[in-house]
Amino acid sequence: MEKDSDKLYLVLISVHGLIRGNDLELGRDADTGGQTKYVVDLAKALGQDERVGRVDLVTRRIVDPSVSDDYARPVETLSEQVRIVRIDAGPEEYLPKEQLWDHLDAFTDNLVDWINDQPDRPAAIHGHYADAGYVGVRLAHLLGVPLVQTGHSLGRDKRKRLLAKGHSAEAIEETYNIGRRIHAEEEVLANADLVITSTHNEIDEQYRLYNFYDPNRMAVIPPGTDLEQFYPPSADDESAFAGALAPFLRDPGKPMVLALSRPDERKNIATLLDAFGESEALQAAANLVIVAGNRDDINDLGVGAQSVLTELLLAVDRHDLYGRVAMPKHHRPEQVPEIYRLAAASRGVFVNPALTEPFGLTLLEAAASGLPVVATENGGPVDIIANCHNGALVDPLDREAMASAILALLDDADEWKTASDNGLDGVRTHYTWQAHADAYLDALAELKGHHRQTAGEWPSPMAGRYRDRAIFTDLDQSLLGDPDALPDFAELIRRNRKRVAFGIATGRRIDSAMSAMNRYGLPGPDILISSLGTQIHYGPYLSEDEHWADHIDHNWNRAKVQRLLSDLPGMKRQPRTAQSRFKLSYYYDPEEGVSVDDMVEALQREELTANLFCSFGQYIDVVPARASKGQALRYVALRLGIPLEHILVAGGSGADEDLMRGNTLAVVVANRHHEELSSLVDVDRVYFARKPHARGVLEAVEHYDFLDSGGNRKGPS
Repeated sequence: MEKDSDKLYLVLISVHGLIRGNDLELGRDADTGGQTKYVVDLAKALGQDERVGRVDLVTRRIVDPSVSDDYARPVETLSEQVRIVRIDAGPEEYLPKEQLWDHLDAFTDNLVDWINDQPDRPAAIHGHYADAGYVGVRLAHLLGVPLVQTGHSLGRDKRKRLLAKGHSAEAIEETYNIGRRIHAEEEVLANADLVITSTHNEIDEQYRLYNFYDPNRMAVIPPGTDLEQFYPPSADDESAFAGALAPFLRDPGKPMVLALSRPDERKNIATLLDAFGESEALQAAANLVIVAGNRDDINDLGVGAQSVLTELLLAVDRHDLYGRVAMPKHHRPEQVPEIYRLAAASRGVFVNPALTEPFGLTLLEAAASGLPVVATENGGPVDIIANCHNGALVDPLDREAMASAILALLDDADEWKTASDNGLDGVRTHYTWQAHADAYLDALAELKGHHRQTAGEWPSPMAGRYRDRAIFTDLDQSLLGDPDALPDFAELIRRNRKRVAFGIATGRRIDSAMSAMNRYGLPGPDILISSLGTQIHYGPYLSEDEHWADHIDHNWNRAKVQRLLSDLPGMKRQPRTAQSRFKLSYYYDPEEGVSVDDMVEALQREELTANLFCSFGQYIDVVPARASKGQALRYVALRLGIPLEHILVAGGSGADEDLMRGNTLAVVVANRHHEELSSLVDVDRVYFARKPHARGVLEAVEHYDFLDSGGNRKGPS
């Protein structure tokens, strides 16, 4: 019998979508689809396993009158072991996933604060989709725990399909932020200890497109089906939903050809409708029922849903299918199992005609309801049909083949019965949530001992002392440059030394940084983050944080990184005084050399996990994946017990960007406005000062009312 203290605490992250424990609004929009159901069901299944003590499913808190108040509750208890935790990030209103990228650092910082208040440390972090992967990488680095990732869908595959449909690369980037998504996916694949996929097809056709593709770190664990909700019809079943279909159909007693999905172009419902409209035999044999989300007025829907539903209505008219096609406007989430049973009772067929389907939960729901299926041959249905033998795969663009496959099941009672029985058996054998949780926890157990957990070392000897806030600044680009302003800055630090910790975060080595500070008469720092976040020293005697050095050494291969970069054109190693154990520095000539993106890709192809920074277009620095100024600062903040909201940071180059994103109060001094940090102009808590160098930092102290309020005020940018 396991003690409670031995049981696992798991943190699942799914940032976007409308997530709650009951009555999921599936199909409301493109962000409230199968993933939201998957993560809720996964959390519940893991919470029922005796090896698990607690599961927290973390998502973004939403306070918006256009959605339910449920999504504003900070904590929702699903069972004694399982909760949904909602974390603030960015504006309160509901945002689509493409608009969340600039708010993910704040989400991460707030989640770290929340975890730090919990009685236990997570045994693993599990991200769902690219945005949660971005958060998960940073959280796992900081806590030193294994990172698990489930992509659900992948950006490179999406971009490939959109390009094939004639969309321009520029339009794709503008609409979907696809570049940031793919970069996050590469980063998470570089750092994840375990990638869980639903099918072998995902690995072979989608993950293979990535530089950090590594099938040895991937496990195929199909999701489960709730067999308490989805089960075959009985003879005495009564269906209220049948009444909703009756006004559409001349002969409602015919078998149903059922399609159920959100109104998304990728779901390819229009091709199914055309297949039905072009087949007199299929029209004679069955009715077509399309359940595509909910609507009052198509004009009130998003552009994509408007386009799909308009196309469907026009196709009904074009093929003159009135009386043979039902497209009900509304259904409740709890009616979905009833809809499957109604179709099964009619001896109908479920059709998933999607252009590509990452997995296909609807196929499992149909199978568990005793309903045979016809499905796209692209993606997850390949595995499902192979395991369950409950229907046919078709080319989703071949209307004739689709109609023939449906008719083959409708016209042959024995074939229909065999497929129905096989589906029921196959789901119970391969696709229960209990089986998923067993395989999941077995895979997680194999990671045990692979990680050094550094975060448990808080607090430092300095924690809990009198300082409740801190000022961190870069040297060369933020502070120095105006010698006349430095005495005023130094005086502010000395005058407030009992309340304010003073920190330097620099790319210089420690000896170079101290030399510069002495030369300019700056006070000695309480914390010195040097060599681009690879070293941390404390106090007047500059005691090194050895835990940090051990922490960032994880998966760092300095020799291999050096060999790769030194062979590239346009790269020249900086002097030995610029190098360190965890930092490689080069002069870079962009006219002669490859692009920075190509350098990053070269590292990825060799599966080298590292952070590469380009400063001023002529300097390249490479450090371990767990190291950067921003990650070092967050580690220090935890050790000192100072909230990030009480830390003012000043940075001056692209290497400072993660220092300044998130919950810190940041300032870009005037001499840096138009260079590498200009992209931060729309980011919360970043102030663009009117004055340069040290005077700009002093201006930010006044702007944020930092010494009086503790820096709680958000300044405009």
